[in-house]
Amino acid sequence: MFKVTPNPPNTDPVAFDAPFIVDPEKMKAAADRALSFYLNPGATKTQIPSRRSGTFFTIDAAVDDETLLVEVFEALSTARAMVNDLVELSDGPRRHTMLVLHRSLVMGEMAANRVLDNHKPV
Repeated sequence: MFKVTPNPPNTDPVAFDAPFIVDPEKMKAAADRALSFYLNPGATKTQIPSRRSGTFFTIDAAVDDETLLVEVFEALSTARAMVNDLVELSDGPRRHTMLVLHRSLVMGEMAANRVLDNHKPV
């Protein structure tokens, strides 16, 4: 098979000893341009606007405390059940992390349950 390109290709030698003179003024100007472009040190700092709370999920103000506590209890119970299922599928450090999360959810669930037990409807 005929090879079109010679191996190695014929090229002119590179002169490594060619004079390479760097003008310090040009280097400083280039560095200043790069810093101005990327960091923009002279620009005025703008205040980041504060985030307003989302209104996608809202709770009606007329909902009573007992109903809210029941929802908290159910949410914690559901999260605890999901984490419990994930604990069975994992091992090692991830399993320990899941067990700590499970314990925190159980404690929250117990606290919500105690509040529900102590709640006296008006």
